[in-house]
Amino acid sequence: MKALVAAALGAAFCAQAVAALLPHVPLLLAATATALAVEGVLFRWQRGMLAVFAKSHADITVRHVVRDLLLVVGLLRLGGQERETVYAPLVAGLLAFYALHCAIQAVSVLVRRTRTLPVVTRNIDASALRLSPAPPLLLRRPGPRLLVYGLPSTAGLLGTAATADPRCAALGIALSLGLSLVGLSGLLLRLLPGRRPAGEQEVLRWLDAWLAEYRPTVGLYFSGGTSSAYQANMWLEPIARLDGRPLIVLRERFMVQKIAPTDIPILCLPRVSTLMRLEQSTLQVLIHPSNSGKTSQVLRIPTLKHTFVNHGESDKLSSCNPYAKAYDEVWVAGPAARERYALAEVGVEDKDVVEIGRPQLDAVRRYAGPPTGPYTTVLYAPTWEGWDGNPGNTSVVAAGENLVRALLADPGVRLLYKPHPLTGSVDPRAGAADLRIRELVRAANRERSGERPADDGELARLTRELDRLTTSGFRARADQVERMMVQSTPEAGRAQAVARATAAWEEAYWAALPEWEHQVVTDVRPTLFSCFDRSDLLISDVSSVISDFLASEKPYAVANTSGLAEDVFRKTFPTVRAATVLTPDAAGVPALLAAVRDPEKDELAAARAELKRHLLGPAEPSAQERFNTAVQELGSAAREHRARMAERLAAEVPEQRQEDAPART
Repeated sequence: MKALVAAALGAAFCAQAVAALLPHVPLLLAATATALAVEGVLFRWQRGMLAVFAKSHADITVRHVVRDLLLVVGLLRLGGQERETVYAPLVAGLLAFYALHCAIQAVSVLVRRTRTLPVVTRNIDASALRLSPAPPLLLRRPGPRLLVYGLPSTAGLLGTAATADPRCAALGIALSLGLSLVGLSGLLLRLLPGRRPAGEQEVLRWLDAWLAEYRPTVGLYFSGGTSSAYQANMWLEPIARLDGRPLIVLRERFMVQKIAPTDIPILCLPRVSTLMRLEQSTLQVLIHPSNSGKTSQVLRIPTLKHTFVNHGESDKLSSCNPYAKAYDEVWVAGPAARERYALAEVGVEDKDVVEIGRPQLDAVRRYAGPPTGPYTTVLYAPTWEGWDGNPGNTSVVAAGENLVRALLADPGVRLLYKPHPLTGSVDPRAGAADLRIRELVRAANRERSGERPADDGELARLTRELDRLTTSGFRARADQVERMMVQSTPEAGRAQAVARATAAWEEAYWAALPEWEHQVVTDVRPTLFSCFDRSDLLISDVSSVISDFLASEKPYAVANTSGLAEDVFRKTFPTVRAATVLTPDAAGVPALLAAVRDPEKDELAAARAELKRHLLGPAEPSAQERFNTAVQELGSAAREHRARMAERLAAEVPEQRQEDAPART
């Protein structure tokens, strides 16, 4: 398709050039119309091609200028030398239009700079910064603007070529000039002192004042790529339930909209100099769910205490990253992670490891016995392939299709397939296998039939309600300043309303699905934990999914694609200790299903309960309570450290003043 579009555009320009030189009016009209149509296709369906043309120094401005230039050449060739004086004012008007286009682009850059604030906020009233809606998209993007504003002049030139009447071109060029003047005036008005947002120093003074008024005590610090927001999102609810005044600190502007719905105030501080202003705030503790290159920047703030909580725990080496020794404390779920750090010898001292459980798992439903209905619901949730190329990271490539075929072969199984969102991002084989697995599920559904629940519209109603509560009402083309204006202080009680609406939506979602139908779950909703609650069995890989699922004490299995013998595999990965180990050929699936359906055949129930305590810690006090206690204790340590530093500074300053004082005579 891309090659076809590029070939069509190139052919249209060649035909237009030939038609202008001959001259040949029908060919000139057809070639120009074709070129304009292809431009529309590029901007509507093939936007990736625009960057390719730009790299080839053939961006929209060049293409538009060449297109109009060929039209002018054709007109001059058609009219002869005696018509040159007639067309001279038209050419001058056309040049004036392009000059205005350049002026609009220059002013739009200035407007964009005034609207690029040193701080991006969400859930914070920032109206004092003179926030306003974004300019129209046509005034911000030169490509679409040139197409729309330049279309009248191009159409006018085509009309003159067809009728030999210069008034057509004059009218079209005048209209393009008028549109450009209106657009330029609108942008210039936004540069007036009272119309543009606050300047950098004013914004920084506002930030200091807001921090002093809000008085945050604990923050979630996060930096990452576009697909990593889930690492922070899983900690939003536990952070929101903490005692104190929570805050989310981000570093990338795009991440502000990637954070899931929450009432916690969000500050994005892209620059290091702005980030350092947290040193003078009341913030005491920063919680880090992941490591990033920008983490070292915030670790320089001496008034803060930092703790690493990770975004999940598993037996993989990534759960014992040597970077963890840079934090004041490392918070883990249970004794297993403490032992893991000790064995890894990455520099994390045992005294700095604190067991807090996994607060996210407090709401996971516990095992209530074997399946009682006609179907056994199996959740297959493989992890992704990882960065190190280890074949044991994910079962999707070597075992995924075999596992799914074996499960689908059992008429009493209902399969939920939920792949990791990063599947295929490193190894194309994993992405291809994922697509084949999805097709297997669809094919199996075509072979099944049964009664479907009546559609009473409840799910659609709850979806609209949940979207209303969790989706901000800004325009799709809004810029950051407009989003800050719209995403101000949330309404009181919104968090509770979202929780109720989410629970109601999940119940309606599962109720709307036939109990016999297999599902591929890839959307944000339903969550992985919701899938846990609906499953009788989990099949996964060595990952944090296993540890989280153990909160339910339900049976689980792990696919061994590492090439290790089973006894070595179990010894290497303690989370597999209470699992059924499946080989890549999935030969053990029938026996596994039999054990799930008959508790007398389930020989691993006691092992799962013991492993749960080992991985996640005791059931009492709850993980949320332990999490809150750890925050309060680390916050107390931060306050004590700050007090000691203040006393030391107060003791040193008088001595320095005395030494610096001039001797009296």
